[in-house]
Formats: sequence, structure tokens, C-alpha cells
Amino acid sequence: MTNIQFYKGAIDAPGCISNGWNLIKVNYGLYFGICIVATLTMIILSCIPCLNILLIGLVNAPLVAGIYYVVLRDMRGEPIDFGMMFKGYEKFVPVMIVGFIQAIPSIIFAILQYVLDFTRVATQILGQQGIGSGTFYQNSGGTELAIAGGLLAVYLLVVVAYFVIAIAWYVSFAFALPLVIENDINAIDALKLSVKAGWGNFGGLIFLAFLGGLIAFVGVLAICIGVFFVIPIIYAAHAFAYRQVFPSLNAPTTYNTPPPPNEYGGSFGQGV
Repeated sequence: MTNIQFYKGAIDAPGCISNGWNLIKVNYGLYFGICIVATLTMIILSCIPCLNILLIGLVNAPLVAGIYYVVLRDMRGEPIDFGMMFKGYEKFVPVMIVGFIQAIPSIIFAILQYVLDFTRVATQILGQQGIGSGTFYQNSGGTELAIAGGLLAVYLLVVVAYFVIAIAWYVSFAFALPLVIENDINAIDALKLSVKAGWGNFGGLIFLAFLGGLIAFVGVLAICIGVFFVIPIIYAAHAFAYRQVFPSLNAPTTYNTPPPPNEYGGSFGQGV
């Protein structure tokens, strides 16, 4: 079990965005190259039916962990290079486990979507086969409308449930990958610690996600491709949020308590 300490209510979301940009703009070309490789890899893998979730857990999670590795090194003033984005593969097993856990909502949603699609297609086929029957022909319109309405209601419920679960999952495991990449701990300990720290910083994480969404939306407005240029800012902002919550990870072992979160740009929380 890990003794890593964290702060509650420590995330200054606007400060994370600002500090993230100030950090990466010095080496923006490097960060853009690293993030574009990870993003395009995820896009390509997502196009592979059925195996996409598996491959994203095996391939993309280590790349994202590598991005955090680079940003956290840069925050410490240490040299960085493009090859460091593959550092996540040095801790492949714990990173892979975290990646699969983070992908669970997407896996469930994908399965439910496949079931709904299959049900819709099966309904259409049965409707076409029953057209030859006079009775079915007379009632098929109302029956198909009722089925379509039911499927739509189920789909809306699934979307709402997925949205709620996705938020809970994001808050719970937002810090898991950087915890694994920066510390000698296993995936289970990282996940448990991330859950405690995430829910202890619920408001800050939601606000940070909202600001990140706004930045991504602005990027989409810039002929869509603009979103690729703001992704490094979003990753860097999340790294700063992580450092505000876990400011003592690289402190000397003689420290009994971690330095205050405002040392890394935070201003909100003080309690452990």
C-alpha cells in the first residue's frame, strides 16, 4: 500500500490552463509532435471494429502515460525529448491495467450500442418478412412505430447513463496514469489513490474538464484541425492539476508534509 499524500480541493483550473500553456510554448513543436502521434494512433485504432477498445488499452494508454512523463519532467526543469513519449511502455503492465479500467464505460456503451443496432436491424427484417401477411401489414405501421419509440427511449437512457458514468470514471481515475508513471506503485494502488484524490478534488476536475472542453471546441471551430493544436495544452493542464494535488511526490524524504499546492500554481485547497 502507498503512503503518497495528496491535497483536497487543491486544483486551480484556470491556473492549470495558464501554467500548461506557459510550460509547453517553449517546446511547442515537441509537444505537438508527441500529442499528435498519440491522438492519431487512438483515432486509427478506434476505426478497428470490436478490437478497438482492446488495442487502445494496449497501445494508447502507454503513449498517454508517456505524455505525462514528458510534461512532469519538463515541470521539474529536466531535459526532454521525443523518445520519452514511449516511457509508458517501460511500465506496460500497470499502465495497461489502468487503461483497461479507464475504458470500461466505453466498452459497456459499445456493447449496448451493438445490441441496440442488432435489435433495430432484426426488427426491420421481421417487418419486411411480415408484409405478405394482411393482418401484419395492417398493424405493422403502429407496431414498428412503437418499437422505434421504445428503442429511442432506451437509447436516450443509455446515453444519459453513459454520461453520468463517464463523469464518475473521469473523476475517479484522472490521476491513475501519472501516478503509475511517476511512482513505483502497482496499478491497484494507483487506482485506489486516484479515486480518493479525484473525489477530494471533484469541483476542480469538473471545472478543468469544462475549460478543456471549451478549448477543444474552439479548436474544432478552427476548421476542425485546430483541435490538434490545443491538445498539448489540455494534457499539460491535467499534469499541473495532478501536481497541485500530489505536490510531494519528488520532495526529499525528510519532509513530513508536502509543500503547499500553490508552489505548483494551485490556490484552492490546503487540507490533506
